[in-house]
Amino acid sequence: MVKLLLARDDVKPNSKDKHGQTPLSLAAKYGHEAVVKLLLARDDIGLNLKDYGWTRLSLAAANGHEAVVKLLLARDDIEPDSKNSTGQTLLSLAAENGHEAVVKLLLTRDHVELNSKDSYGQTALSLAAENGHEAVVKLLTK
Repeated sequence: MVKLLLARDDVKPNSKDKHGQTPLSLAAKYGHEAVVKLLLARDDIGLNLKDYGWTRLSLAAANGHEAVVKLLLARDDIEPDSKNSTGQTLLSLAAENGHEAVVKLLLTRDHVELNSKDSYGQTALSLAAENGHEAVVKLLTK
């Protein structure tokens, strides 16, 4: 269905719904890898737009969608060091929610600041520890 809609000339892929979310934001948030691929194939997609202070990449990381995070990080025009509205990095978002696979992926990247603090003074490690994510704590303390 998405493929059919995107084939139309009058479709606006960056349009926002009543909650201020774009199709790419929703696909990233819910881990719909195939839909993300279709949307990323367009030249006119707003990759680094923010919906309520969240990028598409931060939505995917916070929700543990490793495949979508990989797709987005593969793009040259992505801003991998962006922070959400509370100053959390991708690593902090993944660590806070216990998404071990996404944390592993992000730790292999050059742009990741391990000790970056959000607007509340918390780091990825403190968020993982606070939420009892032992496997993530182990990864962050290697």
